[in-house]
Amino acid sequence: MDANDATDTPEALQARLIELRIEHRDLDEAISRMTLTPPDDQLLLRRLKKRKLLIKDRISALERQIDPDEYA
Repeated sequence: MDANDATDTPEALQARLIELRIEHRDLDEAISRMTLTPPDDQLLLRRLKKRKLLIKDRISALERQIDPDEYA
């Protein structure tokens, strides 16, 4: 599902928003655990952080699509 697809129903957009928020929270927890101990894999940590930022951007785009007036 593309966040820019105008044919998505509000219900579908809300469901996708919930999925992204859960994934964002899970990534945040994984990153936090990795930073508590010296990370063996700096590349993995950077990839997780980059993915988290990408998801945050998608969440923002969906929120604006669902209620454009609130985020104007």
